[in-house]
Amino acid sequence: EVRLVESGGGLVQAGASLRLSCAASGFTFEDYNLGWFRQAPGKEREGVACITIKNGVTYEDHSVRGRVTISRDNARNTVYLQMNVVKPEDTAVYYCAVRASGTTTFDYWGQGTQVTVSS
Repeated sequence: EVRLVESGGGLVQAGASLRLSCAASGFTFEDYNLGWFRQAPGKEREGVACITIKNGVTYEDHSVRGRVTISRDNARNTVYLQMNVVKPEDTAVYYCAVRASGTTTFDYWGQGTQVTVSS
């Protein structure tokens, strides 16, 4: 059974940093592409960043470029999202997801972790 468990969210002040983690199990981690997404209240879910099996990185949201870093640790079956200089508009539920190589659909999702940024 594929399982993705996010952690690291919480209430932080604007300008702070935090690191989100997503621990994965139930599949061969190094064979899959990974992504972070977020959904703010009243808005659609949007992509934040993706990392491929070969550590190719794409930052999907122009508003986070330069402030976030996605990384993966295949030995720990974990993908991270380092967020720096957070802004109130970063407030959202953050999800990690898994996409098989050669496909365009993220098939498995975690339950999400809430990030709230106060001004």
